[in-house]
Amino acid sequence: MAGRAARLVLLAGAAALASGSQGDREPVYRDCVLQCEERNCSGSALRHFRSRQPIYMSLTGWTCRDDCKYECMWVTVDLYLQEGHRVPQFHGKWPFSRFLFFQEPASAMASFLNGLASLMMLCRYRTSVPASSPMYHTCVAFAWVSLNAWFWSTVFHTRDTDLTEKMDYFCASTVILHSVYLCCVRTVGLQYPAVASTFRALLLLLLTAHVTYLSLVHFDYGYNLAANVAIGLVNVVWWLAWCLQNLRRLPHVWKCMVVVLLLQGLSLLELLDFPPFFWVLDAHAIWHISTIPVHILFFSFLEDDSLYLLKGSEAKFKLD
Repeated sequence: MAGRAARLVLLAGAAALASGSQGDREPVYRDCVLQCEERNCSGSALRHFRSRQPIYMSLTGWTCRDDCKYECMWVTVDLYLQEGHRVPQFHGKWPFSRFLFFQEPASAMASFLNGLASLMMLCRYRTSVPASSPMYHTCVAFAWVSLNAWFWSTVFHTRDTDLTEKMDYFCASTVILHSVYLCCVRTVGLQYPAVASTFRALLLLLLTAHVTYLSLVHFDYGYNLAANVAIGLVNVVWWLAWCLQNLRRLPHVWKCMVVVLLLQGLSLLELLDFPPFFWVLDAHAIWHISTIPVHILFFSFLEDDSLYLLKGSEAKFKLD
């Protein structure tokens, strides 16, 4: 134990110069995982592990190696805390206390609640807004894209794998691009449908190139972040400019403006990178929880705006 503690101290001192996650680079962690796999993950020991593993764990893809990594993560965390060092990250994540098969319980539940809120608002939208409204089909499509994104976010926070991680990131990019398209339709496309159609084709091309590069060439986290931030800024500036232009003329526009400002403010939570409270609640989970009312407010805006446009189109039809 003294030798391992000494290696831990040396690693902690050099961690600021190292790349990657501090915890999974720790020799104590690697030795622990290796010994655990040799002891439990082959032959009769593996059969014994599978026989006593809960069915919900096996169905969600938790393996013997995953269990070894989970147990050794806490061995390493305990050692860090005993030596008075900060809690390390493992494989790009803070250590979370697993609940049943949920890898990140708070974020998974928050993503599920966001999806549930989106589903409820979609049902309300389809009930209150006739399909003849000019924005109906675009808004419904946006709602389904959002639902799909929250589904994969829930799956990803439940079980982090290469597939679920990529689907979570790709769906998030799709939502941002669809929000830009939604803004295009609302600000330009109703008067110039050809412009909206051309812009939609361009966005689909961008999304295809983005996904293809990350899937087949190189999954670059830095590029993915930069691309989403860039398109997100376009989305925010475009929506905010339209809101300011129509704030006095349209009484429901305040909802859209509040949503844009809140999302920008709440995104700062992602910069507060701290170990999770009670090993469950971190900044990312808090951000997911805080966005639930924001999505409800945005769908409420879409409902009001669609009804306003419908009323205007009906009045124009009567005049014609």
